[in-house]
Amino acid sequence: MILTGLALGAVLGIVMQRGRFCVTGMLRDIFLQRTWRSFVALLIVIAVHAVGLAALTSTGVISPNYSTFAPAAIVIGGFVFGLGIILAGGCASGTWYRSGEGLVGSWIALIMYGLSAAAMKTGALSGFNGWMKSWETSATTVPETLGVSPWWFAIALAVVTFFLARHFLAKDAARPKVTLNQPWWRKPLHMYTAGAVIGLIGVIAWPLSAATGRNSGLGITTPTSDVVNYTTTGDTAHINWGTMLVLGLLVGSFLAAKATGEFRVRVPDATTTVRSVFGGAMMGVGASLAGGCTVGNGMVQTSLFSYQGWVALLFIALGVGAGAKLWLKPKKVVTPEPTETYTTEESVHHTGAVSAEDAVLNPTSGDIDGDIDGGTEGGVVTKPSFAVATGTVALKAPKPARKAQPLGEGRYLLDAMGAVCPFPVIEAKDAIQEIDTGEALVIDFDCTQGTESIPQWAVDNGHEVTDFHQKGESAWQITVVKG
Repeated sequence: MILTGLALGAVLGIVMQRGRFCVTGMLRDIFLQRTWRSFVALLIVIAVHAVGLAALTSTGVISPNYSTFAPAAIVIGGFVFGLGIILAGGCASGTWYRSGEGLVGSWIALIMYGLSAAAMKTGALSGFNGWMKSWETSATTVPETLGVSPWWFAIALAVVTFFLARHFLAKDAARPKVTLNQPWWRKPLHMYTAGAVIGLIGVIAWPLSAATGRNSGLGITTPTSDVVNYTTTGDTAHINWGTMLVLGLLVGSFLAAKATGEFRVRVPDATTTVRSVFGGAMMGVGASLAGGCTVGNGMVQTSLFSYQGWVALLFIALGVGAGAKLWLKPKKVVTPEPTETYTTEESVHHTGAVSAEDAVLNPTSGDIDGDIDGGTEGGVVTKPSFAVATGTVALKAPKPARKAQPLGEGRYLLDAMGAVCPFPVIEAKDAIQEIDTGEALVIDFDCTQGTESIPQWAVDNGHEVTDFHQKGESAWQITVVKG
């Protein structure tokens, strides 16, 4: 029966990969793009999941266990997890499916995530984890506290989410549509569609998991730590429905990426590697303290309307906001040091001759006190009548460095290959400031999520996308004309 976890995980991996579904990006957009558009996709997951779980519990199909609220662990853990997913470049499920796309940085983050989660749950840090959770309250869910049916909350959330989704879909319909120039079956899923399907998968997960004796639904952190524990100890007790789920997620995302030309092994630079190490470790520690990640808390516990789920999601979001402020900045382009010098003749001319107009407007550039007889020739103040040392030369000021490299005819290139999301968008926002209205910025990138975020940024900011195509295996080019 645990193989149903593998099958459902594979479907989940396909949907997440094709929908570019990552909660990190949804929360990050609130702070970087000042939009709640993508966050609504998460609300769709929660709403669909909540209605399904209300139906399953009211009919007696499942009987969820509700965790008591441990404020310190959940608040600190959520915030640390939020910081970690910014460094790692993706949330827990996002790190699994991006590993299936061939991102070595995600592999590194995933390993550190599993190791730190295992240390917190069963290893050296388990004492600290237990101590942090020792301060707990008796509160479990909001409906239980108020003494009402969870149906009230599920229906209310579904109605609010419906109107929010309709609002943003209407706004999108009024704007120019930007799609990849490729067959329909290779085009990404709309994130709202992906959210609805993921919500249904979450509902189906509960009875399938319960049939194996595991009273839970979707989960990433504990199964990831179980994978590490089994790998290091060989104890088959760690092989369960949850471990099959996360392994299936990896398999599904790989199959989807390979079939659509979006798989390619991409090795990160040193900075990204270091961030992946620390980000992955923080993810494991934070998720263990908070009792779940963006799936366990952000999708499952929120659907049960538990205090743990909603408070954890809030502090994950605050951690994402702080992390975005600290680390998500465009690279500085440093103007190189002068390397070329003026020739002797150029140097003499450069330092000794100024225009007559400049001599009038700026007397200090010519004969200051009348002691030096420079004279004029053809409207130009000539060099003074004393000998100038011929070995004295001046350094030529280099041309200012820029991100947008000129291609000619009003076109400029931004090479964002190798930059993980959201850096292609961050760099594009910076580079487009260097060009004039009506000029084109050609962006080369290989971040899968950029196929959604870059055109959305362009349209939102009044720019025109004139070309968008896939260049090869997990490589794209988009041309944005500055508006």
